[in-house]
Amino acid sequence: MTLRTRPGLFATAFAALLLGAVLSGNAGAQAVARSYPRLFGSGEQMGGGLAAFPKWVGALERSQSDRKTPERCTPGSRYDVCHLKVWNAFIEDLRGKDRATQIAAVNQEMNRRRYIIDPVNWGLDDYWATPLQFFKKQGDCEDYAISKFLTLRALGVPNEDLRIVVLMDTNLNLAHAVLVVYLDDRAYVLDNQISSVVRAETVRHYRPIYSINETSWWLHKPRG
Repeated sequence: MTLRTRPGLFATAFAALLLGAVLSGNAGAQAVARSYPRLFGSGEQMGGGLAAFPKWVGALERSQSDRKTPERCTPGSRYDVCHLKVWNAFIEDLRGKDRATQIAAVNQEMNRRRYIIDPVNWGLDDYWATPLQFFKKQGDCEDYAISKFLTLRALGVPNEDLRIVVLMDTNLNLAHAVLVVYLDDRAYVLDNQISSVVRAETVRHYRPIYSINETSWWLHKPRG
């Protein structure tokens, strides 16, 4: 799959990097006790609050509203709510299975969707879609990551074990986004460019800029 230029995502990533530099003096005070494995060889510093990430917050809020949509097909509506039935059925089929099986299945299912850049799909440089919007219209890298994140959350994976990571693909010199899942003290990457789930330490061409979950964000810095 060919990755397209992502000017909007790069701008978001660069803004977060600048914000992190400004707030880095206070970030240490926000940190929690949990220690995470190094992510793509980077060091990280935790920030507080999600106010600087309105696209992510908006996607979370819209997704909560989506899940309350009546489970019936309504042709001509904003999107076909039959997708909600399909999503719920997929989740229930995986419920109770071991975590590794759930992670692999979610990655495979979401990666079946077609990659479409935001200017074509939404007429915007950068739009973070909900899972139901993604199922209806397909999407780009952060849309895959969001759908994987929220599907795993619905399966009971703790928020603190999940992060959407905005990074630079140094092979292509382009901004990209993936989902990282922490399991058994290891970081696993769910990537629309990689067919299977892989351990983060095996991916050497990604340079993380920031990562985020439902409550926190982290600034990533190269570590010597």
